[in-house]
Amino acid sequence: MFTGIIETTGTVAAIEKNGTNITFTIESPLSHSFTIDQSVSHNGVCLTVESVSDHSHIVTAIAETIEKTNLGSWKQRDTINIERCMQMNGRIDGHIVQGHVDTVATCIAAIDKNGSWEYTFEMDRRFAPLIIEKGSISINGISLTLFNVTENTFSVAIISYTFNHTNMNRLQVNGQVNIEFDMIGKYVNRITDLRV
Repeated sequence: MFTGIIETTGTVAAIEKNGTNITFTIESPLSHSFTIDQSVSHNGVCLTVESVSDHSHIVTAIAETIEKTNLGSWKQRDTINIERCMQMNGRIDGHIVQGHVDTVATCIAAIDKNGSWEYTFEMDRRFAPLIIEKGSISINGISLTLFNVTENTFSVAIISYTFNHTNMNRLQVNGQVNIEFDMIGKYVNRITDLRV
């Protein structure tokens, strides 16, 4: 469980394909503090730490994860958002993020607003019931607020701190991001769907 408040960024140092799995070596300032079997959010994807060294750690994504995220398009030297799992002894500054990515969305507009940045994304229409105006969403693991919501598009605003301390500053039009919809909204939608 995460909050969507990114702690640091890391760099993809190595990629190795093993059958249908992909193993990533990630270099980050937090890698040395991780423990084996720890859950860590990588661009919003919850992955289990398999190995740790002074400056890097290793994680593996299975086929199901690769299919629903943008991990299959990661390249060496890509910048990745990193967040350790939440501790249940303090405030949750973002919203509850599971690290279970629902889909990818494509950036269709990026506007510099002279002090903030506005990004607009397009997604599959089947996810329309899961987004609402001023609702929460996780984009590459970042907890953000939605606006200008349509059936298949939405916008988010990025403050300077988030822009400078996450990989949003590398996102360009046509780039793909990992999306996790608000967990509460997903449960409400499921209950509504099952009513007879």
